[in-house]
Amino acid sequence: MKQAQFEQRYRPHWQALEAQLDQLESLHVSKRKRLPLDDFLAGYRGLCHQLALSGERGYSLELQDYLNDLVMRAHRQLYRYNPPFLSRLAAFFSRDFPRAVRRLWRWHLVSMLCFALSLGFVWALVQNNPDMIYTMMGDQAITQIEDMYLPDRTADRHRDSGDDVMMFGHYIRNNIGIGFSTFSGGLLLGIGALFVEVFNGAFFGAIAAHLINAGAAKPFFTFVIAHGAPELTAIMLAGGAGLRLGWSILAPGALSRMDALRQAASDALPIMYGVFSLLLLAAFIEAFWSPRQLDASIKYSVGAACWALLYLYLFFGGRTRGAGES
Repeated sequence: MKQAQFEQRYRPHWQALEAQLDQLESLHVSKRKRLPLDDFLAGYRGLCHQLALSGERGYSLELQDYLNDLVMRAHRQLYRYNPPFLSRLAAFFSRDFPRAVRRLWRWHLVSMLCFALSLGFVWALVQNNPDMIYTMMGDQAITQIEDMYLPDRTADRHRDSGDDVMMFGHYIRNNIGIGFSTFSGGLLLGIGALFVEVFNGAFFGAIAAHLINAGAAKPFFTFVIAHGAPELTAIMLAGGAGLRLGWSILAPGALSRMDALRQAASDALPIMYGVFSLLLLAAFIEAFWSPRQLDASIKYSVGAACWALLYLYLFFGGRTRGAGES
């Protein structure tokens, strides 16, 4: 990109950041803490990246000095401002996390397709040839799954609050383990992340098809529909973040592989904070809501609401009217 195109593209962002800096520098610290700094923080991160690009591409010293001055001014204001933890947490979930997800949407799409295609393929395979389940899972694992969902084996089973708490801890450990292994698998040139996505999709598809064949579709889907929204979404997001890491190693571009990996990790880290939060939410729903014996219409309605609200949040959370995202 030529310098003129670079300036034309980013000049409005720099001017907006300058205006915010002028405002912040004129205020007393006590008043500064009451200002909404969401756009300022996003602009600062983008500015640092643009300063690095201007140096790598050999743009004029005048432009580099201008950007460096802006970065130094923004840096001073950022570290003079120490927002309360709850404010930063609210800003992360209301803006930073969904924006970070949308910035890497291509990687998440690849991750989702790997999961969905393997799920659909194995589902169709087992549905049309029920004995195929025994080539994919052992007898003991199949028996455990049937014990969980077949109506004649669960009719007399009751869970109390102590069981719910115990299962909550179990689900947290299991979910976090899957999320971390999916993300860290991206360091194996992305192959590890792809493998985990394909494996989990195939595993879910095999179980679903087998239980449908066994006549347990209703207890299975009423159990998984609500917590499946944050759990499956989190696994696919972790896969996308892992693929971003793998690609930075395979194709670092003008950067060294280490610098490219650092930049990819910076892009992926907010997503992984959100992923672990979604997995905690999924564990909570799975432990305290999913086992409740309620009418199927209620369970399906709540589950559909979970899916709809989560994806509305990811698609539209943190957007500002009339302005592009950083």
